[in-house]
Amino acid sequence: MKKIKTVYDHIRSNNIKTAILVAMFPISFIALIFLFCWIIMPATDALHTTIQVAVPTIVVCMVWMIISWAFGDSMMMSMAGANEIHDDTPEHKKIYRLVENVALAAGLPTPHVYIINDDGLNAFATGRSPTDASVALTRGIINKLNDDELMGVIAHEMSHIGNRDIRLDMLMITGVGVTVFVADILSRAVMYGNHTNNDNDKNNTGAVLMMVWLAFTVFNIIVSPLLQLAISRKREFAADACGAQITRNPRALAAALRKISEKPTVKSLENSRSMAIACIAEPRKNFMSDLFSTHPNTDERIKRLESM
Repeated sequence: MKKIKTVYDHIRSNNIKTAILVAMFPISFIALIFLFCWIIMPATDALHTTIQVAVPTIVVCMVWMIISWAFGDSMMMSMAGANEIHDDTPEHKKIYRLVENVALAAGLPTPHVYIINDDGLNAFATGRSPTDASVALTRGIINKLNDDELMGVIAHEMSHIGNRDIRLDMLMITGVGVTVFVADILSRAVMYGNHTNNDNDKNNTGAVLMMVWLAFTVFNIIVSPLLQLAISRKREFAADACGAQITRNPRALAAALRKISEKPTVKSLENSRSMAIACIAEPRKNFMSDLFSTHPNTDERIKRLESM
């Protein structure tokens, strides 16, 4: 008899796939530098050049990650235009209590609660750890969803907090940001070298810089975005499964996703790809195919929830 997949099977499968995808970031980055350098030099020299480029780049990524660790959550809330609420007013008391109840069911501390004054239907979570996490909900999602559906959405975000997905988001966002910055520096070095260098040694240096720049460019434009999207999709499936586990009501989250899919855009987040990864649904107008969507197909998410 065929084994029925449980919520734990979904979570375990997604965690394994995510670990593999995360490992692909440094592997693909180093491989691209080596392959492009190998085009113009022997393999031993290409390996030496790869080490010279990859090691300082990874060190800079780690330093920038520490900075983001300290200020990333407040920057995300500021970017979204979110305002913190408490249970001291009748208007906010109901929302705060829903978040508090879901946190209790999840076995996690109650996060800070924020509201984004936008009619779009969306939500996201941020924070360094469950003890200092925050959940943001749009005004639209609060008004449109019933209590069960809203609890499903909150449980989804609490799952991201419990699974430490925000740490993963910071790793991707900051790491890719550094490689883009280094690629820009390399492009300027290549342009400068092409105009001023004439002797053979300097021309060889310019060729190496060109190959390294091409490796960075391919990584930033093609490889990195596809890996980011793949990781984001796996994380969303896992958070859906965990959210269903917390509320014991997967159909409520499925119903919420149907409503969210009708109007997920949030004006303050339309120009931010990094913030799109953190949201429960793509918050930007997306005219691209599913290949470049930051989130898995909504129908597939609903299908998986309704099968639980």
